[in-house]
Amino acid sequence: MEVHKKITIGVCVMEKKVKCGSEVFSAPMGQILDRLQAFGEFEVIHFGDKVILEDPIEKWPICDCLIAFYSSGYPLEKAESYATLRKPFLVNELEPQHLLHDRRKVYEQLEKYGIPVPRYALVNREVPYQELDYFVEEEDFVEVHGNRFWKPFVEKPVHGDDHSIMIYYPSSAGGGMKELFRKVGNRSSEFHPDVRRVRREGSYIYEEFMPTGGTDVKVYTVGPEYAHAEARKSPVVDGVVMRNPDGKEVRYPVLLTPNEKQMAREVCIAFRQAVCGFDLLRCEGRSYVCDVNGWSFVKNSYKYYDDAACVLRKMFLEAKAPHLSSTIPPILPWKVNEPVQPTEGLTRQGSGLGTFGQSEELRCVIAVMRHGDRTPKQKVKLKVTEEKLLNLMLKYNGGRPRAETKLKSAVQLQDLLDATRILVPRSRPGRESDSEAEDFEHAEKLRQVKAVLEEGGHFSGIYRKVQLKPLKWVKVTKSTGDEEERPVEALMVLKYGGVLTHAGRKQAEELGRYFRNNMYPGEGTGLLRLHSTYRHDLKIYSSDEGRVQMSAAAFAKGLLDLEGQLTPILVSLVSKDSSMLDGLDNASIEMEEAKARLNEIIKSGSKMIHSNGSSDCPWMADGVGLPPNASELLPKLVKLTKKVTEQVRQLAKDEDEDLAETNPYHVIPPYDQAKALGKTNIDVDRIAAGLPCGSEGFLLMYARWRKLERDLYNERKERFDITQIPDVYDSCKYDLLHNAHLNLEGLDVLFKVAQLLADGVIPNEYGINPKQKLKIGSKIARRLLGKLLIDLRNTREEAISVAELKSSQDQVSKSTKTEKEDKDYPPKLFIKADDTRRSSTTSDISMDQDDDDDKETQYRLDPKYANVKTPERHVRTRLYFTSESHIHSLMNVLRYCNLDESLQGEDSLVCHSALERLYKTKELDYMSYIVLRMFENTAVDLEDRKRFRIELTFSRGADLSPLEKNDSEASSLHQEHTLPIMGPERLQEVGSYLTLEKMEKMIRPFAMPAEDFPPPSTPAGFTGYFAKSASVLERLVNLWPFHKNANSNGK
Repeated sequence: MEVHKKITIGVCVMEKKVKCGSEVFSAPMGQILDRLQAFGEFEVIHFGDKVILEDPIEKWPICDCLIAFYSSGYPLEKAESYATLRKPFLVNELEPQHLLHDRRKVYEQLEKYGIPVPRYALVNREVPYQELDYFVEEEDFVEVHGNRFWKPFVEKPVHGDDHSIMIYYPSSAGGGMKELFRKVGNRSSEFHPDVRRVRREGSYIYEEFMPTGGTDVKVYTVGPEYAHAEARKSPVVDGVVMRNPDGKEVRYPVLLTPNEKQMAREVCIAFRQAVCGFDLLRCEGRSYVCDVNGWSFVKNSYKYYDDAACVLRKMFLEAKAPHLSSTIPPILPWKVNEPVQPTEGLTRQGSGLGTFGQSEELRCVIAVMRHGDRTPKQKVKLKVTEEKLLNLMLKYNGGRPRAETKLKSAVQLQDLLDATRILVPRSRPGRESDSEAEDFEHAEKLRQVKAVLEEGGHFSGIYRKVQLKPLKWVKVTKSTGDEEERPVEALMVLKYGGVLTHAGRKQAEELGRYFRNNMYPGEGTGLLRLHSTYRHDLKIYSSDEGRVQMSAAAFAKGLLDLEGQLTPILVSLVSKDSSMLDGLDNASIEMEEAKARLNEIIKSGSKMIHSNGSSDCPWMADGVGLPPNASELLPKLVKLTKKVTEQVRQLAKDEDEDLAETNPYHVIPPYDQAKALGKTNIDVDRIAAGLPCGSEGFLLMYARWRKLERDLYNERKERFDITQIPDVYDSCKYDLLHNAHLNLEGLDVLFKVAQLLADGVIPNEYGINPKQKLKIGSKIARRLLGKLLIDLRNTREEAISVAELKSSQDQVSKSTKTEKEDKDYPPKLFIKADDTRRSSTTSDISMDQDDDDDKETQYRLDPKYANVKTPERHVRTRLYFTSESHIHSLMNVLRYCNLDESLQGEDSLVCHSALERLYKTKELDYMSYIVLRMFENTAVDLEDRKRFRIELTFSRGADLSPLEKNDSEASSLHQEHTLPIMGPERLQEVGSYLTLEKMEKMIRPFAMPAEDFPPPSTPAGFTGYFAKSASVLERLVNLWPFHKNANSNGK
């Protein structure tokens, strides 16, 4: 065989990029160059810093191919002159590397090639702090040339080497800013809760924040045909860098979609950089490039080093020796012993809540939860005639005299506070008042409004909102002679309270921790391992309410072992879905009927209660759970409420007199809601000073109790309002837990009476008997039930696809055992089109609904490159955070679905003993939850009904027993102000088997059909390696093991 002259490869880069400490080479570069030399066709020449920096280019070594890339201190122009002089083959062209230093030019180039980037705008300043007429900053957005970016948005310096990137959060999530930076120790970002204004000292790019589920994807190309992708935890979540035992950042290889592979190819071509790293954001089913880094290699992946060496070899041979064959030899010329794969420490079975043998795998965890402990919800209504307030209403409703206005933003609430401060000291101006008492009450309500607005140090839309509705108008003549309408009276409604307390945050975080340790196989580390290796598909949804969103964020913090403030966690990981998790509008008529019927039952005494229940099923009766002596308890409730209100009035009066002399708040700093978001402990100073817990002063506490006393019983009409019972109970429970140090006499007795009544009233508000409960429940939870069915169906489809793919792979590997195999490159898979599964259980419509509920992004571990024992193991988690109404509704559908005409004769999904327990469960308290877990039994056939099993459990939430006891446990909880959460209870008999098929059959009549959900905006083929039809077969073959004799290493 003739001897060919070796092809020379010049490595013209700064030594720090090639050397690493005592090692001759930095790991990736050295590993790849070693492999290239092992082919025997190349000679590698290292230029070295001295040559690069000091020698003229004429003295630089001459080479056939050149590896040259910029790093700090590198003379890029000098390298360009050398390339012009010697004309070597360039792996990465030099001139376009100038673009990479300017983020503006990078985005411009990406757009020129049609590569999607986030929506952005440029703010260019010639000098620091230059005022620009096209740049506007408001509390919750910035506007550039009329292009508005609502918070959360990202602010990036235009210089590519400045890594100080900032994210600004909306006031509705608590506000503040997160600074991202290059890793320092184990931190990659820092949260600053008080920074709300953007930087002005330089030029910046503003872009939309893309929620990616807390994950970033880094893509590494080697030529336009090869791309390797790795996902890592995004710095935007909590800024803690996940490291493996060797101290390296944890990253896992993930699969790219066909669309993303095309983007990788285009980035390569657009910047003329064969070896190029760039950052991908996956958001709502679409992918965007947000940064291009130029030359970079993957670290710590032997498989990637092999691939990169083979691709670069092919590139060099085609450029400089096209007559030589670039076919990869059957056995690669280097032998690198790959490290042994770590074992997972995961058991192949369900949790301690009952398992069905070793062949069962957990596939899906779905939980619907109520928010944590909150302050009582409040409302102040008053009629206003003051000119200042009416003008404020016109200012924010566009000057329309008959339109109502909602004030939520900090600017609007500040305006209202300024107006109220002016009005409070005076008596009511204008017309003669009917009586002094009315005047006094109006002034008192205005004082309450002022106190609420002043509470908390600064405004945050998550806590307070004000409505102004015009009630009366007059016609006035303008100077021009025209007539116009002006409002002269309006109704002001201020809603506040209902804020998640420090205890609520603590409960949610601890429950998240409990789930991590108990709901997944592998005792706690199991979930974190699955999550960090992208085999855990997690989505968290919340209603619009601040307390629900914050509970979701605190739970996520505990579940994923995150650190720091809740605001960044909320914005990164929690999706709002108010249509699914908020509101009772659909069932308001039926609920009013239930309340009216409840009123009748209470008035008539117990004789009507047990009209249609049986001793065997007492829960079938009307109004079950109401105490028989309810009508006698009501006057007692009123009397005890008055007693407590009077004591609080005295405290408020004393505080008022103190305020006139000295301001106690000078001693104790005002309560700051935003700072409190990150806390799970008590403000000890306030408690020690004898003030109420949290942000409530005595004036507001008195207003809360006085309103309850008034609304509960109308003395003039001698009428009780039973809808106030839950509110009285709520306030009692709150004060017993958080304000025990105020020693309110009779509060404990009031709590017991209110609890007896509330335990009867609350469940019956959602239906007076099981049939009505089912009707109301299915109306409120219809959309949520539909979504749960979609979750279960998607999990099943995916599990079956994986199982089929695995079995076909096993067959292929058996059939090729006889052939001599290349151990590095497993054989190509041959899968016939007719082997693919056509779903027999779902219609074509639902097949089109493809990959997941609407707009869900998926991260999939790449099995070829992952150093993981069971890459196909995959668990889906869906968490839904909501309020009491949805928990009651869902529970009522689960336990009474068999009462529907269409399902007559079917057993309930909930067993008899659990129905009995639920009948005795009076309250689904804070953090109560319902969990559906789906298991796959891999030992039975795919078509077998018993392939998929559903397990239902629930928890009653916060355990109230410490409030009812006086032992040491109770006193320690009183110090903490936090009630423990009850553990899960079964809804099925031990050993019973609820199939997925039965579950779907029982729930479907009450659920919103899949086709009514908005269609997913998922691009075609965004299914990772899970085939759904013959059309993706070819891609599957390409995605799974490498082709044996592939020409291009398309990955």
